[in-house]
Amino acid sequence: MTSHIVAALQIGSAPEGTEATIKKILSYEQQIIDARAQLVVLPEATIGGYPIGSNFGSYVGYRTQAGREEFAEYFKQAIYVGAGPECKEIRALEGLAKRTKATFVVGCVERGNSTLYCTVAYIDPERGYVGKHRKVQPTASERLIWGQGDGSTLTVMDSNVGKLGGAICWENTLPLLRHAMYTKGVEVWCAPTVEDMPMWEVIMRNIAFEGRLFVVSAVQYVASTSERSVEPMPGWPSEEQPCIGGGSIIVDPFGKVLAGPLRGGEGLLTAEIDLDLIPQARYDLDVVGHYSRGDIFQLTVNEKSTDVQFTK
Repeated sequence: MTSHIVAALQIGSAPEGTEATIKKILSYEQQIIDARAQLVVLPEATIGGYPIGSNFGSYVGYRTQAGREEFAEYFKQAIYVGAGPECKEIRALEGLAKRTKATFVVGCVERGNSTLYCTVAYIDPERGYVGKHRKVQPTASERLIWGQGDGSTLTVMDSNVGKLGGAICWENTLPLLRHAMYTKGVEVWCAPTVEDMPMWEVIMRNIAFEGRLFVVSAVQYVASTSERSVEPMPGWPSEEQPCIGGGSIIVDPFGKVLAGPLRGGEGLLTAEIDLDLIPQARYDLDVVGHYSRGDIFQLTVNEKSTDVQFTK
């Protein structure tokens, strides 16, 4: 069977914190079942939250005590990602995957020792947690609060809808990262993000066309600045405008939009994909095959982990 239902779950992090966000995700269980979705992609930093508008008291040359305290509170909302007993949020999502029979790709803020990472967790309906990807290059002020991932989490997993892989938010603009992932045989590119600018559709359609694969991008939707305890900035959206406006989208290997962009609210965006379209699309463009000119161009990727292992 080559046809599958895939979905982007466009939601925002609950302002009450991680526990409320997990409940919010779980509340879509019946809708996912009714849609017969076999893959569900959630936005960047859904669990743990994307602290849009915060500066954490950071200025060139010094940090404020209030900012340190704000970061400590943000740290509390981050989760452990893995197969261990401390990963209770992952266990809850494993249960959801099992009940819905869907694979989940979930954006979260991960605790790694005392460093936070912008991470995607891959959860299989039968095997449970199977791997993660850490954002290798946080963007702009994100570098203050998130560490850099390394090449060991350039993860591709087999699933019930084909080979899954992808990148988080502006990582999708890194040509060498994309090429490294294409070489792993990705068939469905998962792109969790909070990027709601119109250009995002162009970027997603380009990746679909370039990689000759399907793209599922899930974007957060946060209704207004009143849902975030930050001071409005110059140019900040008014109360009538969304703080993060959504724009989730699903694209086919020829760059054709199958569903979305979804704007104006939260929701489950779905589309039917047919993997048989991929070899048709790669017939005249395979950027890691007959169109690659590997005799001229070569890419070296360091996939070693740089995590520090503490000894007891």
